[in-house]
Amino acid sequence: MDEYIKGRGSQVKTQNRFLKASYVTEHIEGLDEALLSAPATQVFYEQAKKIVNKVTSPDLGMVYSLNPYQGCEHGCIYCYARNTHEYYGFSAGLDFESKIMVKRNAPQLLEKFILHPDWQPVPISVSGNTDCYQPQERKLEITRDLLKVFAQYRHPLGMITKNSLILRDLDLLTDLANDNLVHVYISLTTLDEKLRRTMEPRTASSVRRLKTIEALAHAGVPVGVMTAPIIPGLNHHEIPVLIKAAADHGAMAAGMTIVRLNGAIGQLFEDWLRKNFPDRFDKVWNQISAMHGGQVNDSQFGRRMTGEGNFAEAIHQLFRASKKKYLAGRHMPAYDLSKFRRGGTLSLF
Repeated sequence: MDEYIKGRGSQVKTQNRFLKASYVTEHIEGLDEALLSAPATQVFYEQAKKIVNKVTSPDLGMVYSLNPYQGCEHGCIYCYARNTHEYYGFSAGLDFESKIMVKRNAPQLLEKFILHPDWQPVPISVSGNTDCYQPQERKLEITRDLLKVFAQYRHPLGMITKNSLILRDLDLLTDLANDNLVHVYISLTTLDEKLRRTMEPRTASSVRRLKTIEALAHAGVPVGVMTAPIIPGLNHHEIPVLIKAAADHGAMAAGMTIVRLNGAIGQLFEDWLRKNFPDRFDKVWNQISAMHGGQVNDSQFGRRMTGEGNFAEAIHQLFRASKKKYLAGRHMPAYDLSKFRRGGTLSLF
């Protein structure tokens, strides 16, 4: 194997489809040493004009989303959000996980949005694209400030993360949960730590994620598990143990999607798979292709996240059977939209 960059998911800088010039590595002797080493994280502060986006995709269970960060240090190799980094002039590869755009004025923009006279409250999904609890959040606390806005106006929201840092905000989440204003999903893709460290290098361990589910459930915060993406030949066989482990720790619901490798993610994943699992590359690659009509990518609404064919159907059957066995009778409580107060509250608690 070529020299491997530890702590990063992608190992290459992919071509940006919007740029004419690009980095190439055909002639190693002509490259600066710094270009070949592990990139340090760079933070860019953006003065955003809007923060809440309407989601038009019919196969996503959200209507509005909010993302305080663009790019993500977690470095998950399969992340569909990688392609959006190209709009900033960066690559979907190493740039995505090392060049992080921060929307510091996100809380102010959220408040302005929900105070619009015509706004009728519906749940806003925090982290519809990148993780709102990625490493930079520990010191910047933008997500915590967003939660304060949601709490002040008693506005409903959903969250998804794979970082145990969410427990820092348990006070706000508990307050929101008391009025049925929040749903949290913890992403859990594998219990195999060797696979997790290479596939999702800068994320919390599976044990910590399960403890996070347990802590949220114990505090009365509705929490579910998102086993996504399911990748045949890598983690599909773990579906029953993932759902059982989550249920045992208090999860109330479960969701999943099938992996798809659109845009530059196909090249990144192929490189990663060859370097980390050369013995099963053909099997995994061919089964992903079989679920998407002979290609590893798919943009067709209603099919792109579920896949099709025998492999996809077997995965969905296993998922349904596991939910029926381990989560029977459990469900997320309905949001209480009547709690919304456009005038805010005098006190959060």
